[in-house]
Amino acid sequence: MKLIVGLGNPGKEYAGNRHNLGFRCINHLAKAHSIGVDKRQCQAQLGVGRIAGVQVVLAKPKTYMNLSGKSVRLMMDRFKVKREDIVVIHDDLDLPLGKIRFYANGGPGGHKGVESIIAALGSRDFVRIRVGIGRPPPGMDPVDFVLTDFSPTEKPAAEEAIAKVGEAVPFMLQEGLAAAMNKYNQRESSSP
Repeated sequence: MKLIVGLGNPGKEYAGNRHNLGFRCINHLAKAHSIGVDKRQCQAQLGVGRIAGVQVVLAKPKTYMNLSGKSVRLMMDRFKVKREDIVVIHDDLDLPLGKIRFYANGGPGGHKGVESIIAALGSRDFVRIRVGIGRPPPGMDPVDFVLTDFSPTEKPAAEEAIAKVGEAVPFMLQEGLAAAMNKYNQRESSSP
């Protein structure tokens, strides 16, 4: 079983925020694979189903971003999932908007939700799918930036990233993490 967790903040006022890309990816996966993410357990909204023949729990912690680890730890214990079978999907300031990267065993990279999960699990040994949101404009605090919605011109790239995660998760479940990293972590050539 895999525990696939999308990070975000609960509440309508946060729904379209950059910081909520993890929640939106879970919604996309749930719809694509007919998994109802409507149970309230372990301080999360979750659902159990199958993706690419693998049993999964899709989850959106309801603890607010900075306390995500509390919910992830409860789910890990409740569903008896090993740390290496946890996949966390989250927004990333250091990736260009629309890009995704698989990552395993690294630090939080300044992301408070990931930091909370590392602290709660006592380990960095879980998979992350980082979804790029780009950098804030000059002079804007990153904390404020992640709580803004995508502009109309940015929305297509955000939707493309969500769709890419929707394709990448089944691929990873079938082919393994190394193959997913090889396929999705390719560095695009720099353009002026």
